[in-house]
Amino acid sequence: MEMDRRDLFQALSNLRKGLLQIIIATALVGMAIFPFSKTVLRHLYRTNLRADLVAFGIPESFLSLLKLTLYASLFFSIPVIFYYIWRAFAPMFRLKGLRSATPVLLTAIILFYLGAFFCYFITLPFGVQFLLSYQSPHIKPMISVGKYVSFCTFFIFGFGLTFELPLVLALLSYLKVVNASFLGRNRRYAILLIAILSAVLTPTPDVFNMALMGGPLYILFEIGVILVKIIERRRAETIASVSEGQVVR
Repeated sequence: MEMDRRDLFQALSNLRKGLLQIIIATALVGMAIFPFSKTVLRHLYRTNLRADLVAFGIPESFLSLLKLTLYASLFFSIPVIFYYIWRAFAPMFRLKGLRSATPVLLTAIILFYLGAFFCYFITLPFGVQFLLSYQSPHIKPMISVGKYVSFCTFFIFGFGLTFELPLVLALLSYLKVVNASFLGRNRRYAILLIAILSAVLTPTPDVFNMALMGGPLYILFEIGVILVKIIERRRAETIASVSEGQVVR
């Protein structure tokens, strides 16, 4: 398992230089979204909730719209954010033999939105309705608009980031931080970690909703293992071809 710390520190330095562009892009998207923040909140409410939202305090409604605008701007700025992150770390991977950068960036963006939409349209509605099913004639939910926004966005971003697992494993393989045999030997620990993540990231503790998270995450882990094997096979073929060329000379 190898990784040059100097390359890592250089990548972090490059990322720091790109933070200003990320902040500017997020701010511009936020300014464009804010006039439609009530529409976004209305859609978030109608998709997942069957109870009234309340504001505990005079400024909560306004602050909740600001919070939603911030999260929405980050969500729609993901391509820009990932671009600057990848641009900062790409030289480190280029030294390890990864020449094509565009497929990595596109895959990262697609995986994030795939996880986010999976949460929004499948896991989150089931989870919210499960939690609300505990109401009774004597227990009526009073859901704070601010906490509802935080609740939904936490899980949407959580699912989006966890769906990056196969790409992360593949990139770590390029850096020789992980290998296929290591992942195979520790598969049971990976399953345990996936179960813990599913319990934390799903909005309800029931087995059904945990399976909605854990199932895809385990599949993504296995896809990552396959990608690592492919990368190792190609690396071995490259080394073999170079060795043959040296022998011929």
